[in-house]
Amino acid sequence: MEIKNMDVRTIAQHIINGERIERGDDVNFFIDVPLNELQSGAHEIQEHYCGNHIDFCTIINGKSGRCGENCKYCAQAACHKTGIDEYGFLPKEEIYKHALANQKAGVNRFSIVTSGRALSGSDFDKAIDAYNYMHEHLTIDLCASHGILTREQFKRLRATGVTSYHHNIETSRRFFPSICTSHTYDDRINTIKIAQSEGFCVCSGGIIGMGETWEDRIDMAISLHELNIQSIPINALMPVKGTALENRKQLAAEDILRTIAIFRYINPEANIRLAAGRKLLPENGASAFINGASASITGDMLTTSGTTIAEDMQLIKKLGLTNQSLN
Repeated sequence: MEIKNMDVRTIAQHIINGERIERGDDVNFFIDVPLNELQSGAHEIQEHYCGNHIDFCTIINGKSGRCGENCKYCAQAACHKTGIDEYGFLPKEEIYKHALANQKAGVNRFSIVTSGRALSGSDFDKAIDAYNYMHEHLTIDLCASHGILTREQFKRLRATGVTSYHHNIETSRRFFPSICTSHTYDDRINTIKIAQSEGFCVCSGGIIGMGETWEDRIDMAISLHELNIQSIPINALMPVKGTALENRKQLAAEDILRTIAIFRYINPEANIRLAAGRKLLPENGASAFINGASASITGDMLTTSGTTIAEDMQLIKKLGLTNQSLN
């Protein structure tokens, strides 16, 4: 898109008309433009592509701790001493109970999330069994987050009725080695591409506030656009004591809101999903829901406090939004 001398509202109209921001376009002025102006354009883009629909998902930590990777932000990495609960793959019955409760509460999607580089062996078989059971007895959409899987594993997972796969790229290619060296950025990209080729809708985003620059955040947004990601969770780092990033200062609400708006400009048709760090936002993210964010993780999350489903349902009703299915 030729954006020289355009203001953000004009850029928003070009995006609504079908043009897209691409790698190489100079959007660094997004960093300094008044937030209310940036959000106004993000609101128009969101309204055009997402209407008044907010997509809610919930997750259950199906296998916790003892991860051999060295991601600096993660409370579940074995190299960190965080005191979290450690346990093997949960019983199918317990997972089903949580999924059923979330379905009754009106949540759109439910995912099992597991620690470790990749779920494998008998634990992967248990996951397959749990997904088959939920698919047979529930109507809630099923998602999965099990690390770097093989193509054969993705085929088995898809056959159970799971429709979405979550696998964050976390940050920019440049900054990734600063937060993890036990696997590569390309390992994550390759996993995403295999999942897409096997028919999954991929949910992929990252974490802000780890020491990256604004340029890194913009680069991450462009990379997700190039990958045609349809669901983009944005996590604001909530530093956990015992991790390598325990002393990072929490982001200001304005930084989080600006990031959300920028991601909406670059990924206009995707669900920009609020994740960890919502508590850092005023009114638990109310302004984000009308200025860029069209989705959220709700309920209890892995290592950071989330928002109850009932609270979120009340919030979007107050804002004139709905989570009723678009289908």
